[in-house]
Amino acid sequence: MIITDVYADGYKNLSGVNISLDPNMNILCGENAQGKTNLIEAVWLCSGCRSFRSTRDKDFIGFDRDFTDVRIDFEDSLRTQSIRFAVKKNAVKDKSVTLNGVKLPLLSSLFGQLNCIAFTPADLELSKGSPDNRRSFIDLSIAQIKPSYVNALNTYNNILSQRNALLKSMQNMLKNNCPDTSMLEIWDGQLAAAGAYISLLRYTYCNNLNKYTKELYYNITDGKEKLLLYYLSTIFNEISENSDYKTDLYELYLSKLKKSINDDIKAGFTTSGVHRDDVITEINGLLTRNFGSQGQARSVALAMKIAHAQILAKESGETPVMLLDDVLSELDSKRQKFILNNIRDMQVLITCCDDKFISGLTGGKVFSVREGRISDL
Repeated sequence: MIITDVYADGYKNLSGVNISLDPNMNILCGENAQGKTNLIEAVWLCSGCRSFRSTRDKDFIGFDRDFTDVRIDFEDSLRTQSIRFAVKKNAVKDKSVTLNGVKLPLLSSLFGQLNCIAFTPADLELSKGSPDNRRSFIDLSIAQIKPSYVNALNTYNNILSQRNALLKSMQNMLKNNCPDTSMLEIWDGQLAAAGAYISLLRYTYCNNLNKYTKELYYNITDGKEKLLLYYLSTIFNEISENSDYKTDLYELYLSKLKKSINDDIKAGFTTSGVHRDDVITEINGLLTRNFGSQGQARSVALAMKIAHAQILAKESGETPVMLLDDVLSELDSKRQKFILNNIRDMQVLITCCDDKFISGLTGGKVFSVREGRISDL
């Protein structure tokens, strides 16, 4: 998968951007606050994903502009396609989103068309940060391979919200009487069905991810350290890839919910489930989040991101586009070389402030970014 052309006007500070990309390496070079990350973010949004900077729709539009207009032309193994989205300041909710000229209801409707993997400095703390971040990483990774997975997540989250609201009301009832727990049964069955399915897909994906990350991490440490990655469930003691999520896992999930009812009522929320699970990494048998150094944590994050790119390429038959936003400046020279050597067969967009990354570049394109305008160097 290759992006051929990018057009962006009015997206934050970007003005009249119209560039053709190299099929391999593309470096966006410029000082801070010039628009490098804005371009990376605009491309990322065209993949149908939420902004990695949590940008709200109204903030897509530059301060002194009345609209934003972004177009991405790209090629996959079958054809050339075009994505476009436009937003007007006086009608932010009515975004215009089209794929090959066909109007779509939402930006998220683009998901699965243009596969990108974004890597930001915040991702370097993936192995040591919040479990929320690791769950989000795994969920997005699975969804890029199996887009229907998004529906399962949405279903689970909607049911969880209903169950938690009921638990909160029951918590308030505890002061006066014993609440009727039978009201939870309708939500328990639905939550167990969605949760069992999500658990199995996460477990299966993490097993696959472990195979790739193990080899990548072994290489980055010159064989001195061994990495183990696995899925930690708050429901199941053990899951196998042959498990039947409709029967065996469902029954176990439902049983756990029933056993936890009293604790859930006291807490006012669902204390166990896929919304509280985690992805664990160990280096030489020690938990990375507790004992890993900063260098080790960053190496694990690199391995996880690159491993997903390799898995996605294998599963979909299309290499994703790698978006590296100011990541290289956060890494030492050894890790810089590692990440570049392991994404050699994919199109890459890299932002940087230091032109030292340009020296020694034998191919690809370098762009100058200044005050929202982008030009070839």
